[in-house]
Amino acid sequence: MAHSGTKDGGEFRIHENVDELATDLADYIAELSEISVKERGFFAIALSGGSLISLMGKLCEAPFNKTVDWAKWYIFWADERVVAKNHADSNYKLAKDGLLSKVPVVPGHIYSINDSLSAEEAASEYEFVLRQLVKTRTVDVSEISDCPKFDLILLGMGPDGHVASLFPNHIALDEKEEWIIFITDSPKPPPERITFTLPVINSASNVAVVVTGANKAEAVHLAIDNVGSECPVLPARMVCPTNGKLVWFLDRAAASMLEASQ
Repeated sequence: MAHSGTKDGGEFRIHENVDELATDLADYIAELSEISVKERGFFAIALSGGSLISLMGKLCEAPFNKTVDWAKWYIFWADERVVAKNHADSNYKLAKDGLLSKVPVVPGHIYSINDSLSAEEAASEYEFVLRQLVKTRTVDVSEISDCPKFDLILLGMGPDGHVASLFPNHIALDEKEEWIIFITDSPKPPPERITFTLPVINSASNVAVVVTGANKAEAVHLAIDNVGSECPVLPARMVCPTNGKLVWFLDRAAASMLEASQ
């Protein structure tokens, strides 16, 4: 690792290259899985889409494919595109092809959205399923609110600073009550999506934001550094676990403006 540091309660780890980042990320996920299984008997994890899945690829390799207790994983999506499961835009398909089909997870522990429903119905049903698992404590519950407390939520970030399907200046950022909401006007196609809300993301025990590439350097700077009040507040900056830990995994390119500002 090139170096790590902390800002505003979050830790950031800057890596020399993507391969080094992927190795560190796999170590981090495997360690959290082991701790959660020991403490709770389950590991409740929420994934996102984009390059995140390919960066998790080392989990399919030795030693992780054998040492991780895959049977205890319960897998959700922090956001999903409302498309068929076999559609190229599906985050489920991305994760299944790139990770889940290569490790011995229990198929019944993979919670994808019902792709035959409308965005509104899919969000409502997904929240209902999640509520049932919180009742049985398969997914833990926050001590402060009734929100689910995921063991780990993994997020990417777009060049515009969006995380999950929470986009800059979108009304979805103001949602305080619902756990999962739908949007039909995503600025990035496809337009119909479901997404965890900020209260759910910020109730997690651990949140990791994984970002690579120079095209995201400015958004990383605006999300992490102490910028003036005239700067827009990016959704990524609003990720701040109330009672959990936040870690940013960055490569040199994504962290390039961050370092210049330190």
